[in-house]
Amino acid sequence: MNQKKVFYWVGGIILLAIAAYFLWPKNNNDQQITAKVKKGTFPIEVTTAGELIAKSSLKIEGPQGLRQIQIWQVKIQDIIPDGSVVDSGQYVATLDRSEISNKIKDEQTNLDKYETQMTKTRLDTSLDLRGARDELINLKYAVEEKKITLEQSKYEPPATIRQVQIDLEKSERALEQAEKNYKLKTQKADANMQEVWSSYMQAKRKLEQLMDVLNQFNITAPKAGMVIYRRNWDGSKQGIGSTVNAWENVVAELPDLSEMISKTYVNEIDISKIKVGQKAKIGIDAFPDKKFTGKVTEVANIGEQIQGSNAKVFEVKILINEFDSILRPAMTTKNTIETAVIPNVFFIPIEAIFSSGLSTYVFIKNGARIRKQQVIVGQSNDNEIIVKAGLNETDEVMLTQPDGAEKMKMSELPPDVIKKYQEKPSPVSPSGYHSRINKTKN
Repeated sequence: MNQKKVFYWVGGIILLAIAAYFLWPKNNNDQQITAKVKKGTFPIEVTTAGELIAKSSLKIEGPQGLRQIQIWQVKIQDIIPDGSVVDSGQYVATLDRSEISNKIKDEQTNLDKYETQMTKTRLDTSLDLRGARDELINLKYAVEEKKITLEQSKYEPPATIRQVQIDLEKSERALEQAEKNYKLKTQKADANMQEVWSSYMQAKRKLEQLMDVLNQFNITAPKAGMVIYRRNWDGSKQGIGSTVNAWENVVAELPDLSEMISKTYVNEIDISKIKVGQKAKIGIDAFPDKKFTGKVTEVANIGEQIQGSNAKVFEVKILINEFDSILRPAMTTKNTIETAVIPNVFFIPIEAIFSSGLSTYVFIKNGARIRKQQVIVGQSNDNEIIVKAGLNETDEVMLTQPDGAEKMKMSELPPDVIKKYQEKPSPVSPSGYHSRINKTKN
């Protein structure tokens, strides 16, 4: 009988334990991730991705005089690989000769035409002037004959002598007119030859100019260095098949690797924090162990829009203080710009901040107890945010909402405390808790 009682008691206890396990409300608070409130110096930083470029570079230019020969753009037919190291005078690229070759053929045809025209004009002029000279000789002979006739007619009647005198005067006048005509023909011949000669020389000079430009279609390096492809307006590299225009006649570049810049873009909300002269830390994605320092040297005044996005960004340039031979243009960088340092403040992870309406609050865990506490926040960086009021250094906050958080009553701050900090509001970075809250709600 006693054994049966013991059996019943053990069975009952087991059933109660099983019922308690399945029916008793579970407490998930032990699974919550928490973080302690920190106190100390709080850095305000803006982190962006960037790309290395040389502070200065020597442009490898294409042929000079493209505009003079009315060629407005030329394609790159061949170019050495991006990042190739070359010596001074070494081959870099070849440009497409199709258009200039056609112009040379046309100009050679014009030159041949003007040369033929010049020969024809010279022959015509020679024939015309030869006929004019023969006529002058004949007229001179005619004048001599008239003079002889006049001398022989001195014994003739006066009427005959007068007739001979008139014939002599006509011959002399004809000779005089012929001499004047000869001079005019000579001047006309000179003018005709000069016109043809000018056209011929103009065509010849243009052909020589075309040949001079053609000789520049093989591009060589002006000095030793590393050849870097030029970037187009859309960021694409200017390689084989790209177009070089006559106004921006640059085929490639030779960067000065002794001074490098990280070019990055900052969103329009964070740009107000960025100032020239601020310190920065630069990491190279290709070499995670390498760390560099730098400072902001340039901040764009006008924003630009990222392709495929409505976001506006501003270009920022960071000069790297150190030199390292591993640094190469187009390497990806991670830039952390220190915009401010605030001493002696409380701060917690951004994930611990929640918002409802106009109230901002945290969940403070004290053992098994959880308290919903209103807080006033300040500035933030990528990971943490300043808490101006509502927390102590010994508090521990939860990074996720506990079960039943909506029903929990919030411990509100005194009105005078709220008023005190509302008089001097602090901006909150868009990378702070608001964006995280939106994601949580969604």
